Amino acid sequence: MIVQRRLHTQRLIGQKFSTPAEAVAFFGAVQAQDFLPAMWALGMRIEGATEPTVEQAINDRQIVRTWPFRGTIHFVTPGDIRWMLALSAPRALKGNARLRELELDEAVFAQSRKVFSRALADGQPQTRATLYRTLDEAGVSMAGQRGYHILYRHSLEGLICIGPREGKQQTFVLLDAWLPPGRELSREEALAELARRYFTSHGPATIKDFVWWCGLGAAEARAGLEMVKSQLAQEAIGGEVYWFDSAAVIMEITPSPLAHLLPFVDEYMVAYKDRDAVSLPEYNALVDSGNIIFHQPILIDGRVAGTWTRKLKKDAVVITTNLLRLLTTAEKDALAAAAERFGSYLGLAAVLE
Repeated sequence: MIVQRRLHTQRLIGQKFSTPAEAVAFFGAVQAQDFLPAMWALGMRIEGATEPTVEQAINDRQIVRTWPFRGTIHFVTPGDIRWMLALSAPRALKGNARLRELELDEAVFAQSRKVFSRALADGQPQTRATLYRTLDEAGVSMAGQRGYHILYRHSLEGLICIGPREGKQQTFVLLDAWLPPGRELSREEALAELARRYFTSHGPATIKDFVWWCGLGAAEARAGLEMVKSQLAQEAIGGEVYWFDSAAVIMEITPSPLAHLLPFVDEYMVAYKDRDAVSLPEYNALVDSGNIIFHQPILIDGRVAGTWTRKLKKDAVVITTNLLRLLTTAEKDALAAAAERFGSYLGLAAVLE
């Protein structure tokens, strides 16, 4: 029940989204620290998407990347970015011992804030390397990981956000200059909206899953759920209460087997504290990192069956698989079809190894 419903809820089967902005708005936030896999996470849920059409949505400012939750980069929409940052920033900025180790205090942040405001005032995106050099020239040392933490701090404050790529380089822009004004929500309204968005887009899920995903305190997460639970359905499974969209209870029958090539830290895997429903715990010992979440999973009917990597050639993408169990002939055919879908997204022939 959990697997089948999540596949439908997350639009890995059934009706697809029309645009990247529609997909991101539905989820609220989509984890996106690794840019190319993150675009595929959207692309596989959007009808007829290609890598260029997803990136164009970023260039057109329909979606944007920043650090709203768990200290991790996500895609969000312009209308949501400010209230999400306002909700998460107080907890994220509280008691960061690493800042003390790096000697980053309020005086340094005040100086770097002025540097960024001047450097980005003309509206032109600047690469991370350029901003680091500008800070260094202004007397703000970039030793250690100071640069990253300065970017993170000012992103949480809503001063800057990630802009479009310049070649393969990440850029930054002033948030208020780059995006139009968004919604203003009280903290209670924001908690309720975030809970509603999470459980309708990720359900069935538990309160533990929501706490993990949003990175807020358990009390606030529970308060958010309490405010919207009348809009949700619930079911007790294995001693846990799972919440999900009450309008998505009845689902169409899906052909089986069906394979997916999930990207790194896809919402289907990363958005839950407990992943046992979709991946056997013993699989962690069969991958180099010791945790399947740090690899790109192959799904068969919603459950992990292996991992995959890609290598781009001139006119093809070579997909190398590491299967964690034997596949039937029908499952191999489903995997080949999944590889073809990924190749179509890239505009390349897919070679499955």
